[in-house]
Formats: sequence, structure tokens, C-alpha cells
Amino acid sequence: MARMTGGAALVEMLCRHGVDTIFALPGVQNDALFVAFYDAGDSLRIIHTRHEQGAGYMAFGYARATGKIGTFAVVPGPGFLNTTAALATAYATNAPVLCIAGQVPSDMIGCGYGLLHEIPDQLGVLNSLTKWAGRIGHPTETGKRVNDAFRRLRDGRPRPVGLEIPPDVLALATEVALPAAEPAPPVTEPDPDRIEEAALALAAAKRPLIFVGGGAVAAGAEILAIAEMLQAPVVSFTGGKGILSDRHYLAQSSLAGHELWREADVVLAVGTRLHQPQLRWGFDRDLKLIRIDIDPGEITRFARPSLAIVADAKAALAALHPALARHAPRRASRRDELAALKAAIDARLDQTLGPQCEYLRAIRAELPDEGIYVEDLTQVGYVGRVAFPVYEPRTYIHSGYQGTLGFGFATALGAKVGRPDRPVVLVSGDGGFMYNVQELSTAAKHGIDIVAIVFADGAYGNVRRMQKEDYGNRLIGVDLANPDFPKLAESFGLAGVKTTSPDGLRREFAAALKRRGTSVIEVAVGEMPDPWKILVPPRVRGLR
Repeated sequence: MARMTGGAALVEMLCRHGVDTIFALPGVQNDALFVAFYDAGDSLRIIHTRHEQGAGYMAFGYARATGKIGTFAVVPGPGFLNTTAALATAYATNAPVLCIAGQVPSDMIGCGYGLLHEIPDQLGVLNSLTKWAGRIGHPTETGKRVNDAFRRLRDGRPRPVGLEIPPDVLALATEVALPAAEPAPPVTEPDPDRIEEAALALAAAKRPLIFVGGGAVAAGAEILAIAEMLQAPVVSFTGGKGILSDRHYLAQSSLAGHELWREADVVLAVGTRLHQPQLRWGFDRDLKLIRIDIDPGEITRFARPSLAIVADAKAALAALHPALARHAPRRASRRDELAALKAAIDARLDQTLGPQCEYLRAIRAELPDEGIYVEDLTQVGYVGRVAFPVYEPRTYIHSGYQGTLGFGFATALGAKVGRPDRPVVLVSGDGGFMYNVQELSTAAKHGIDIVAIVFADGAYGNVRRMQKEDYGNRLIGVDLANPDFPKLAESFGLAGVKTTSPDGLRREFAAALKRRGTSVIEVAVGEMPDPWKILVPPRVRGLR
């Protein structure tokens, strides 16, 4: 046993679990925690942001880019509430994020005295946005609670967890015996009988099709081996981009997947919600659906599949491959057919969404294969979901079904902190960029170098177009007053430039990748073609 404060015990347990970076803002309820951060010296890197939302999103970006646990610490009440959009985004995209929230003094929790930063049932709010949350009520509870949190983070479906700790517990010095960090739980192995059943169904398929999502991010080699054996196209939405390199002829976008869905007879869905096909594209009796997912609740959320395999994706696919090898006949290559499909989809995109596609090509031409692309909600970003090639896993970061406008800049900074060896680019609109523009200060203070591309049309462009086309041009609340973004960047000692064309963007982006420090590239654009008529295709099969 050693005598230490609750804050020191918390920091020691975080270090034992491999946490080396925390995104945080100080405040009176967390004073003793920041003393412990200081005393940890080089064991912890503290990135202090200019807003709690920035801290939450940076932890999210760190987690998505690395696969490691992204950690942030904030004061209670409004400080914690400022991070809830980031927690919701982490929940939606299955990101392993740890929230550490302060509290009011432990003997006054729930009393409603009107203490500084007091809110009703903070732990209940935290529970609603995480897969698990707990309170550390005494320094001697710290080891167990932190182990509980990390066990939940590493067990099954990755989603955020939370810990709250009152200021008196953080400051209390007492004798504490800290346990060792618990190892990660064992991998969930598949049922061999179900693997055999899946192998037989896929081996007999005439038009097999594979869908992959973020749950398959560690199983790229296994997916490739099975896809090549079956000559089955591999379709990804946002979560699965890069698991199979888009350079491979079997890798197909969701638009190609929509075309292939029409004739597919057996579909293997791995680590994906498969929400668009199940909600919009339609089912019939001729389609056999096999789902592999770590979360049993997800497998039957929309419809009951023909076969459900609850298991870790990598373990299940590693078992499925040799089973397939025993049953699957040798298949002729579909290279020419699928290359032609890719070309047709690209041509359709160029014809209908040409302006966005040109800008995306300019970015892809200069971004190295391992570069990380962060998509905020903007006209170019939307089209990138189907038109931006991705070559490696964890290099395409999005906000999932939350669609959290403005998450991108802080998220990109967190991704760069986690992967300092890789270039990071943000694609944002002028509306979204302003949500976390204050984190230019954090980029400058901590020397975080990303490239932020801001497409500026002076409006919330997506909403403006809908008001114009769908609501009789009743324009309200959509036009923006913007700063000069390059000059704003320069005021923080960062680089800022303007351009007006895809060629200009390519030149400026190439130059920015060679500079140290964050660069802001403002791209002046006008109204762009509506992407949603293309990105949300209609039903192509019978009953749902």
C-alpha cells in the first residue's frame, strides 16, 4: 500500500492501462486531478483545449485513428455537457473513448443545493451516452473502477465509457492498494457449426456479396482472402472504407453495392449495421443474409438474418476461410466485370456531381495512401463517401449516423496527436469549421500540424438548397457572416491561403503538406449539385 490522493491513484491506473495522452481542461473541481497530471511528468501528455467539446472530439479522433483508447477529462455540469456531442459521436461510430468527469462534493451529490456546475443526475446523463459509467466514491475504489472501465472498453463492441469523481475524493490522501491493470478479455470465438453452415451457403452462392463495416477493421487480410476465393465484391459504407483497398477490383462503393444487391443471392455482412440495404434497398426470399457481429443485439435490429454468427470478426473470418476452402469451387475472375462497374459509377458521379468530384480528386492526388482524411458535413464531404478512394483502414474518419456538424477540426487534431507520423486533412464547410474554430489556438499551442480545407459558400449550403428547392425559396437562418479564414489562421501564427479551383487546391494542398504547423486553405465555392438524389438510392428488391 502507498499513501496517495484519489487523483494520483487515478493517474497511476490510467498509466498502467497504457494511457499516455489526455485531452483536458482544468477547473476548480478537478484541481487535484491536474496536480496529479503535473506530478506524472513525462508519463502523460496533457493537451489542453479551448473548449470542452474540442477535448471530447480530440479524444474521439485519437481513438478512431489509432484504435487505442482516447481519454478526456473535464469539469462537471456545463463542462461535461459540452462534451456530450462528442460522446454521442463516439457511441454512434463504435469508438473507444473514456470520459473522466468531475463532480460536486460527494456528500452533496443529488441535494440540489445549487452548487457550482451542479446538474441533476450527471451520472444518469453519462450512462445514457456510454456503454457503462461509474463513480469513484473513495480513493481505495479507484483501481477497481478503472479496471471496470477498461474491461468494458475492451470487451465486445467498442463504445465510450465514463467515470466521474468528486473533488474531495480527488484530493483525499490515504493508503491505497492499486491492482494490476486487468488484461483484455478473451476474443469471442465463433460457433464451429455456424461457421460450417456459412461456408456451405457461400460456397453454393452464384452471386455472393460481402459488406464490411467498422467492426471488421482488424480483419482486412481475412476479408481479402475470402473475397478472392469467392470472387465476391466487398462493399463498404463510411465505417468500412479502407479495410479493403479501393485499388482492388473487388472493393466497391455503396453505389456499386446498390447495383450488386439486385442480383445477390448470398450476402455476408461483417461488423456492419447494414442499415441502408435493410431499411431502403429491400429483401426477398431469394436473398440469404449471413451476419457476423460481436453485438448480438445488432444482428437482429432490422430483420432476422438467415444465419447469425456472434463473434469477433477476425476470429470468425479466420475460421471461415479454411471451411470455405473445403467446399468452394474455383471461380473465374470477375476483374473485368467489376472494373467496368467501378468505371460506370465514377462516370455517373462525374456527370451528376462533377464539381465535388474534381475537388476530391485534387485532394486524393496529393494525400499519401496512409494519410488520414476527416470528413465533416459539407457538400464535398458528402460526395466523398462514395467518390473518395481509401487505401488503408483507419484513414477515413466520419461522424456516423450522428452527423455532428462541426466535429471535424477538433477530431482531425486528435487524429494527428494519435498518429503524428501521418498527414491529416480535414474537409469542412465554412459553417461546420466555425463550430470548433477556437481550436486553432490548440493547434498552435501544441504544435499539431494538419491541413484544414474549408469550402466556403457563405451558407449552410445543404439546408439552403433544401429551403430553396423544397420549401418555395423560404430562406431563413442559412446565410453566414464569415471571417477571413486565412487571416484568422495567421493571427495564431499558422499558415492560411485562399484558392478558387480544384487545380489551385491541389497546388496549395501539396505545399501545405510540406509545411510544419497547421494550414488553413479556404476554397471559395458557389452552389453545388444536390448529392442526395445519388447518395440515397431507391429500393431494388421486394419486401424489406
